[in-house]
Amino acid sequence: MTRVLVSGASGINGYGILKALRNSGRDHHLVGTSTHANSPANHFSDVFVQAVPTADPSYFDWLTATVREHQIEIVVPGIEADMYSWAGNAEAIVDAGATPMLNNLELLTICKDKWKFAERLREQRDPALIDSSLESNFDLLVDQLGLPFIIKPRRGYGSRGVVAITDADSFLPFEDQIGGSLMAQEYVGSDDEEFTVAVFGDGAGGFDTSLTMRRTLSRDGYTEAAEVISDDARFTDAAARISRYLLPLGPTNFQFRISGDSVKLLEVNPRISSSTSIRAAFGYNEPQMAIDFFLSGTAPAPLPTTTGRAVRYIEDIITFTDASASV
Repeated sequence: MTRVLVSGASGINGYGILKALRNSGRDHHLVGTSTHANSPANHFSDVFVQAVPTADPSYFDWLTATVREHQIEIVVPGIEADMYSWAGNAEAIVDAGATPMLNNLELLTICKDKWKFAERLREQRDPALIDSSLESNFDLLVDQLGLPFIIKPRRGYGSRGVVAITDADSFLPFEDQIGGSLMAQEYVGSDDEEFTVAVFGDGAGGFDTSLTMRRTLSRDGYTEAAEVISDDARFTDAAARISRYLLPLGPTNFQFRISGDSVKLLEVNPRISSSTSIRAAFGYNEPQMAIDFFLSGTAPAPLPTTTGRAVRYIEDIITFTDASASV
């Protein structure tokens, strides 16, 4: 039995990881943690532990104590805040007896700031680069990026905080934040031409298995619906090229759009992303792959392609205080 702690278990990513592990057919003891007591985490885990907020000074005392108490072997971050916090304190987790499931630390650093990430692609003259700028003059931005263009947080995830700029009036409220917390970027493709490519990096610039899906985003920035795409080398070729210099390690997620005849890279998520439960349903169970790889050094084998569609919906989890009650 493998004893696994998954953080952020009240969110779609966290309980998606727990769900994928529960459905893997392997013997796991799953500990879900979250700052939110009222959440679905308890439904998907064997034990639920209410967490201290990641930014709290006592967080690592709480985390390492929890690891020791439950004899955890591997900890899996379900939220970005934990991923970055653990990356800076991995030794404390190891000393407590667990392996942190973390990507290449250099890639984590680059991905934390979307401007630095764009600079890395620019250094490589990668054709998937989307033209970006820290210019705060509207007219100069229009000359460089055209209209509409977008502004987005340099730090953040999903599509949260992304705003389409159509004229000078819509740009004005954000003008003073460009170059600080925000950046400007060319608007490429369309919402119905967005693709997510999951790869399992070997840390040396390659990967043995991947899964590509066309996706529709919810307003909250996670995948709302997805269709598995097979036999389209545009995306796997682009991911392979970029992986050769980013050197991803373990679960890594590339977000692409199509612009004309070109594949453009929106971002890389150096972690298990919110689509993990959908991918697992099609046989691409990256949480289980990660456990095998990080604990045993077992690289995932190439997986057969299973096509299909997935749509997410809201579901109720009912817990009765009266054991005799029924639905």
